[in-house]
Amino acid sequence: MSEVKINSGLEGVVVGETKISDVDGVGGQLFYRGYDINYLVTRNFIDVSWMLVFGDWPSSDQHQACNQFLLDNCMLTEEQNNLLMAMPNNIHPMLVLQSFVPTLSPSDMDLSNRPSEDEDACLGLFITAKIAALISSVYRKDNNLDRITALEGNTINERFFYLFHGRLPSDSEITILDCVQILQMEHGFNAGTFAGRVCSSTKAPISSSISASIGTLYGVLHGGADEAALAMAEDIGNLDNVEPYIDKILSQGGRVMGMGHREYKVVDPRAKILKPLAMSHCEDDDAESLLNILIRVEEVCRNRFSEKGKDIWANVEFYKGAVFNSLGIPKKYFTSMFAMSRVYGYVAHFLEFKKNSRLIRPKALYVGKYINSKSNIE
Repeated sequence: MSEVKINSGLEGVVVGETKISDVDGVGGQLFYRGYDINYLVTRNFIDVSWMLVFGDWPSSDQHQACNQFLLDNCMLTEEQNNLLMAMPNNIHPMLVLQSFVPTLSPSDMDLSNRPSEDEDACLGLFITAKIAALISSVYRKDNNLDRITALEGNTINERFFYLFHGRLPSDSEITILDCVQILQMEHGFNAGTFAGRVCSSTKAPISSSISASIGTLYGVLHGGADEAALAMAEDIGNLDNVEPYIDKILSQGGRVMGMGHREYKVVDPRAKILKPLAMSHCEDDDAESLLNILIRVEEVCRNRFSEKGKDIWANVEFYKGAVFNSLGIPKKYFTSMFAMSRVYGYVAHFLEFKKNSRLIRPKALYVGKYINSKSNIE
């Protein structure tokens, strides 16, 4: 038997084609539908969302329909709220999203501002709106805050902010939130997106595909790194503790969450945008202290890996937590904020893949024992 090469992480293995995004790890660039991420963060959030999902920039009517559809559906019904209230207290919001999304019924959609004739596209955007409502509702439940039923906010992110904090965001706050959410909308065949692709290859509905993606995103080696990075900064406490803390992790063969990225051989282009954004917005003492610790962690890690001939940079997760923290969003909800944005990419991939889907069924190399040969089995 010839030797079989196994690549358990699938690095470099091409498993399909896509027109949705391109990750240029060598050049340090990221493109959605051919548009550079540095350009996209200057565009309107709804327009970028539409372009990512449907492939073209929206007309004014399409922009209005999409925006209003998200607003129309960004509220939990009484039945949905009762289901959420029946869930265990302080369950992680990512587990809420993973379990709740498949229960969302198409019959509950408000289609008075229908954004598309494609039923899956409508259901995907409906789920997107409900995710924003779920995250804010989980936060208010966890903190014993009254449920908000007023409809304030002119965009999905404004509405989310209002439902979460009970106030509308300032102009600078919504600009920052829109920017961060655009940065994490899409990123090729990442683990979460690929998990959703595997699920959808079985002809499972889009709600199941999105749930599978969310469950995968929860891991600390994927979307959970932003929560882990800020928790690390809090654990370090002050700048004097950074070097011994990092040296201890590295000496034990551990990972510094948010440092390095499998795809990028140079600095993550999203981190290049997020780091100065964090530095300009983390103004109060607590936020500034945590940010300074993160900056120092990156410096120490870069020095330590440089001594070994490796060039390692902070990725998008590393500074994202500092930005969310400055917006008053606790770290427990960082990864669910990631899901609230990445779901647009999940929807786009589902719509693209269903046009020419094939059941994904890789082969495994069996290395176990054979107890009985076929000739001995009657």
